[in-house]
Parts: sequence; C-alpha cells; structure tokens
Amino acid sequence: MNQTFAVRFIPALAAAGALFLTACQVESPPAEAPSPRLGDWGVEIEHVSDSTRPGEDFNEYVNQGWIDAAEMPAGFSRFGAFTELALEAEENVGAIIEESQNAMAEPGTAEQQIGDMYAAYMDTETIDALGLSPIQSELDELLAVSDHEAVAQWMAKNGTNSIVATYITQDAKNPSRYVTHVRQSGLGLPNRDYYSRDDAPFPEHREAYVDYIEATLERAGVDEPRARAEAVMDLETQLADIHWSRVQQRDREANYQLKSLEELIEFAPDFPWQTYLAERQLGDIDEVVVATNTAVQQSAALFPEVPVDTWASYLAFHWINNHAPVLSADYADAHFDFFSRRLNGVEEQRDRAQRGISFVSGRLGELIGQVYVQRHFPPEYREQMETLVEYLRRAFAERLATLEWMDDETRVEAQAKLEAFLPKIGYPDRWRDYSAVEVEADDLIGNLNRLADWSWEDSLARLNEPVRDWEWFMSPQTVNAYYSPTRNEIVFPAAILQPPFFDPFADPAVNFGAIGGVIGHEMGHGFDDQGSRSDSQGVLRNWWTDDSRAEFEKRTAALVAQYDGFSPLPNMTVNGSLSLGENIGDLGGLSIAYQAYHMYLDDHSGGMAPVLDGFTGDQRFFLAWAQVWRTIETEESLRARLIRGPHSPAMYRVNGVVRNIDAWYDAFDVTPEDALYIAPENRVNIW
Repeated sequence: MNQTFAVRFIPALAAAGALFLTACQVESPPAEAPSPRLGDWGVEIEHVSDSTRPGEDFNEYVNQGWIDAAEMPAGFSRFGAFTELALEAEENVGAIIEESQNAMAEPGTAEQQIGDMYAAYMDTETIDALGLSPIQSELDELLAVSDHEAVAQWMAKNGTNSIVATYITQDAKNPSRYVTHVRQSGLGLPNRDYYSRDDAPFPEHREAYVDYIEATLERAGVDEPRARAEAVMDLETQLADIHWSRVQQRDREANYQLKSLEELIEFAPDFPWQTYLAERQLGDIDEVVVATNTAVQQSAALFPEVPVDTWASYLAFHWINNHAPVLSADYADAHFDFFSRRLNGVEEQRDRAQRGISFVSGRLGELIGQVYVQRHFPPEYREQMETLVEYLRRAFAERLATLEWMDDETRVEAQAKLEAFLPKIGYPDRWRDYSAVEVEADDLIGNLNRLADWSWEDSLARLNEPVRDWEWFMSPQTVNAYYSPTRNEIVFPAAILQPPFFDPFADPAVNFGAIGGVIGHEMGHGFDDQGSRSDSQGVLRNWWTDDSRAEFEKRTAALVAQYDGFSPLPNMTVNGSLSLGENIGDLGGLSIAYQAYHMYLDDHSGGMAPVLDGFTGDQRFFLAWAQVWRTIETEESLRARLIRGPHSPAMYRVNGVVRNIDAWYDAFDVTPEDALYIAPENRVNIW
C-alpha cells in the first residue's frame, strides 16, 4: 500500500488501542497495524476467476473460487457470508451460555435464566420420557371443543393457529401511538402458492403434507387420523384461496384500514370477535387496523361454515406441530423431515448443542446480547459506523439535490426525511427486562409458555405507553439489518459489523462497497416503493406530487421488468414486483455508497485511490459488494425463495445491481459484447 495514502481504518496510537476513521493528519499506518481479516486489504482475491469476464457474470468472476470450494454445513439450505458470521456469533454465544450454566447464579438473574433455558433444551432424556404429556391436556381439550365460540376462544391462545393474526404495533398513520392490528393467517404450508401450484414439486409437497398431518395425529393417538388430515388440508386450501398474495401484502396503503370495533364486527360479522378478543386480553379496545381486509372478511365468513369437528382437527394438529421442535425426538425429527428436508433441501439436522445455542439466543436475545457486545463490539466500531452513515447521508443528500426527475416540492420532503433518519448501531441503549420470566432447568415447555405469556403481556402494555424509541427488533448477535418506516430508523446489530461487511483495518473502498452498500440499502428502503409512502416522521401519507410519483414508478417498473427476466431454475423466474423493495434498496444503496466513497476520497486524499494488487479503488469497491453475496444454496431453498421472497437470489443481488451502475462498466471495461451489458439509456437509475 502507498504509505502516503492514509485513508484506511487503522488503530490510533492511544494506549487503549481505539479505532478511528483516520484523517489526513495521520500520514501512514504504524508498522504494527493489524491486517484485514480477509486478504491483504479486505477481499479474498484468490477466489477471483481467471476464466470468467466481469461483464459475463460478475458474481462468478468475484466468487467462483469460493463457490467451488464451499461445502454446505449440516442443518443449512443456504451458506454464505451471512451464515459464516452467524456461526461465528453462535460460537461466541455458546461461550456465554456455558459460563452462565457454570455460574451457580441466583434465581431470576440473567445467568440463571440463560443457563437453565439451555439446560432444559439439552435435557433430551427428560424431553423424550415426557413425550406428548407437556401439551396433552390442552390437546384433549382441543379435540373436545363443541361449538364455534370455543374454537374462536382457542384461536386466541398462545401456541395455536388462528384464521387471523392479532398483534400490537405502531399506527402507520399516527406513529406516536400503538394500536391493535389484525391480518390473514392460518396456513400450515409456507404460503398460498404451495396449495395451488401444479408444477413439480408442489403436488408432491401437498401429498406429503397430508401424510405428515396424518402421521402426527396418529403418533398422538388421535382417532381417524387420515380423515382428519384430509379435512385439515381441505380447510387450509380454502383459506389459501382467500389469502392475499405476497405482492398484495407488500402494499402498505391497501393493508391499512382503521376501524372501530363496531365497524370490524359489521365488516366481518361471522366471526365471534368479542369472544376472541376477550380471550386475547383485548376486550376493551376501541379500534383496530385491518390488513389483508378481504381475506379477513372472507375467512370470517368461512368460519361458521366449517364443522366444529374439522376445526378441532385443525387446532389439534397445529397445537402438536407448533410444539413439535421442542417435543420428544419422534415429533421433532418428523417436523424436521418435512419442513426442513423436504421443503428446503436440508439433508442433515444440526447437532443438538448447536440448535440449543440458537434456541436460547432466539428467545433470550438481549440477555445474551448485553454480554456479547461487551466482548465482541468495541465502542470504537460504533464511532466508525456513525462516520460511514454520515458519509452515506451526505451522498444521498447530494443525489437528491440533483435528481432531474424529482420536482422541488417533493425534493424538500425527501431531504427532510433523509435528514430525520435515525441510525442505531450495534446494540440498544436500553435493554429489555426479562427478570419476571421464571425459567426452570427441567421444564422446557413451561419455560416457553411463561416466556410467551410475558411477551404478550409486554406487548399489551404498549397500548398504554408512549412509543418505545429505545426498542430494537433484532438482538445484537443477529447477522442482519433493517429499516423501520414508521420509526424512520436504520438498525445495524453488532454481529453484522464484521468482515466481509465491515473491517476496521480494511481498505476504505472495501468498507464503502460492503457495509456502505448495506447502509445505503437500508436508507434506500426509506425511499423504495413502500417505504417512500411514509414521511420524515414515519406517517403513512402521500408526500409526493403526482408528477414525481409517476416518474418514480416509471423507473421502478423498468427495474421490475429486469428482475422478472431472471430465471435461476427451469420455468421459474424472480418475481420483480415481490422483490422490488429489496432490489431498489440494493441498487440505490450501492449507488449512494459509491458516491460516498468518492466523497471520502475527496476529503482524505485529493480524490485519489491507490492501485492494490492490480485493482483500482473502484474495482475494489465493486469486488467488496460481490464478496458479501457469495452463496451456495439448495435447489429447494432457491425455489422457496422465488415464491416467498422478498429477496432476490444472491447472484442477482450482484449481477442485477452492478449492470445498472455506469461506474461498474468503466471500472471493468464492460462492453456490448458482455452478457451483463445494458445500453446506457436502459440502465435504471432511481436514487
């Protein structure tokens, strides 16, 4: 590296070893500066193909060596950078759990709860000896329901299925308060397409599902298991016919209908709402937001037409199935065989200890997260991320200021929204309090029931509270990120802030191309086809002029058409409408990150970047983005992804994006003879 080019992330010379985004006053890194984890400057260039041109298949060009060598770990249907980091985080979480088990902690402490939850999960001798007994009494009651009122009452309980889902979240048109929401629910297969598609393997999946229902009921000693299984399948098929598609469910305006309780009852009178809501501890609410409204209405109309015996079979099966992963091995293994092996192509179940770590982390996430960030996320990482976020914000603001297709009235609103973005990085500043949850080392089902009850009580409390601005919806050890339109916030948990996404010792081009692209992606969600419907305060309203919205939709339609043409499996294509929000996020995010990178170069090195190992700064930027998405995946998992969305397959999160960015063509000398080439006038440029 050119020793006078001081624009990399390096340690300061303080005794504490703090890490900062260096400025031009530091002329060169100290000799003892730590190296990037991946390669000499942040990308493992040994995986770059020597036979594929960048313009033919950029994903393959960057990642072919890794793809050829990668092996699918047991228990996974997809493996890539996200999985690698998740496994690393899991190892770190495992150490925290082990220490908690050995702590001999007092009841009610975090260490006791963590240790005993894991112990309960790992006590397979007790779990197998108990068999179905932890849920048997409720199963008997479900099989004995005698009227539709009782069915509705059971649908409101934790652990059962219901034709409507009820939850409490912010009011999209008044984000300063919480409100109860209801929406369609009730299917056992992943979504409605699994009930209707006639192409292989969906008819076989349906046959196997009926067999699985039958075997589950038979194992539980329920009479007439085959007849009940067929009745359940018929019922769910009727529900599936009613349900909205995944594309329809993305429409935030269509999914918002605020109704008084009286209006809800009038709208869908055939379902006993008052019985259901009373059991759900919502008997005193005045209003609800109804999503998927026609599905809710038609499901309610179907409710009294279905015999009580059929509802009993439906509830009984799902009661067992929802608990199956934590029941004895015969139930847990059968559940894995159908839902993981058949539907997603996972050949082998993970080791019980690994599953136990994931289980505890998923249920007591912030208890573990508090220790995790102390050990694995230095405060300096937060500072560096905040610097990167502000570069992305500046770049986005400049792009908004020069958008030719947006008029000034809309531009003012867009700039206000960008300025109001709240970044949350690493971990929450306030943690959830789980101390009221009783956790016992020999009562796995009881632990889950008590945790579910606590969680619902906590959710109910929101109805009488100010909005919890401190609340996070991912734990720090989660390898992911998100944007919330009602909060107008972008959130990056600690575990994703590692290579290949973020490396404090990597070349700046790599960090801007990797985590910068991810930051831009989440910012882009605020301006995608749905996030853009909320304003700077998170209010769902139209802040666009008609002309600007029409120009925006003309560009998004072109992006939909591009992705509709991608076909990773025979007779199956990406659904460009379903994946539109994510595709806008990817394209806008990487475009913004590229501009932010050059702003950084202007600030620190006169706009110049060195050539490293023969790669220019721009080339390294795009290499870093592609490295993030290196992935192998089973055919079954890929098929499910195409149907369920909303993310495009990994190869298109590389190729589908870069081919729309002019700078990529210049960086890699892409010509009209290359497969990924798009004529300049046909490239999509939204943000």
